[in-house]
Amino acid sequence: MRIIGGTLKGLTLASVGKGDKAGHLRPTSDRVRESIFNLLQNGGYGNPILGARVLDLFAGTGALGLEALSRGAAWVTFVDEGAKAQSLLRHNIELCRATEKTRLISKNALRLGPCEDAAYDLIFLDPPYGKYLGEKALISAIENGWLANEALIVWEENSEKPSPPGLSRHDARRYGDTWVHILSN
Repeated sequence: MRIIGGTLKGLTLASVGKGDKAGHLRPTSDRVRESIFNLLQNGGYGNPILGARVLDLFAGTGALGLEALSRGAAWVTFVDEGAKAQSLLRHNIELCRATEKTRLISKNALRLGPCEDAAYDLIFLDPPYGKYLGEKALISAIENGWLANEALIVWEENSEKPSPPGLSRHDARRYGDTWVHILSN
């Protein structure tokens, strides 16, 4: 697993190894991550990454948020409650020398509570597949003020999903066993 583009292009991130079955760690493959960022930068959304405040829910290894930092995001907040994920995240943040531009929150993405900082422009959501957690996490983020007006949401799942109430779907694409949905509020 490596950073695909930007200032950190080619940097190898920490390996998941055997992963954490209880934590459902399943990093986004390099190929899917590259497709996501190509879609964001060339899909008619302007450049939603440059200068963005990014929220990475179910962050796992942090590859999506760190890729955004490499491509010009101003700040990334990672949310994951898994011990293995937090360890990998801390290591990957250090590898990217990104401690000054990131925050790691050990919290359940379904129970975010009120946003204590400015709302986020770009949200990555990669919940464990098949557990129906994505919509619940999005609703928690919306209800608690985590999304800026016209925030762009990138939601990965193992099947095509309808847009939760209050969100508009702009795109849905399949990459192998992964569906990538692009939404906004």
